[in-house]
Amino acid sequence: MSAVIIKNLYFSYKKDNVLEDINLEVNERDFLAIIGPNGGGKSTLLKILLGLLSPKSGTIKVLGEAPHKNLSKIGYVPQNTNINIDFPIKVIEVVMMGDIGHKRPLFGYSQTEIACALGALEQVGMQEYADRKIGSLSGGQRQRVMIARALCTHPKILLLDEPTASIDSTGQKQIYELLKRLNEHITIIVVSHDISIILGYADKVAYINKTLTFHKINSTFKPPKDTEHFCEVEMLQLLSQNKEM
Repeated sequence: MSAVIIKNLYFSYKKDNVLEDINLEVNERDFLAIIGPNGGGKSTLLKILLGLLSPKSGTIKVLGEAPHKNLSKIGYVPQNTNINIDFPIKVIEVVMMGDIGHKRPLFGYSQTEIACALGALEQVGMQEYADRKIGSLSGGQRQRVMIARALCTHPKILLLDEPTASIDSTGQKQIYELLKRLNEHITIIVVSHDISIILGYADKVAYINKTLTFHKINSTFKPPKDTEHFCEVEMLQLLSQNKEM
């Protein structure tokens, strides 16, 4: 089953098109990396996938329906996890904020919400930090907590916007390894400037600079013919081929 189908999509904020003739299909349990220059339309496409923006023309289906009809099945991890470190909130409370399927009781949280949060923290390897203040964690640890919060929606698709921004190399590897494990059961779509995500993690890449060029990463990869397009994917492929020679 297709997780996302986009056909002939155009989007503009005013007169000029930000996205032109976007066509993309993402299958269930794909790991898609969305790359491209600043201002190329990556964040705009992410907002369209979340139902925050509507296309000027064309169609988009997320799990077979318009994006806004399936928000409960989409987990979202924003780029900026830098919060007020003095705000007195525990890790488990941050995670429970993601459980949008349950109404909170007047006082405290329900056992269902607590169980969901603890399970999500276990999935990301942060269960031992449940009672820590969120501001006491490192950037990489906070990002894993935000992923746990998104998992509390029990998503079929996980969208992440620059999940390794401002995180050291060790933390980046931990995040990507976590996403690879989650990808066994969840479709992963990551917007990133980090080309290392292409090496060993993503199986599909969408390069967006107003238009979209699609790459499927495998051993038989070949650059698209009859095009002037050249991006990080082609560069990495050439480097890999040179090493094999």
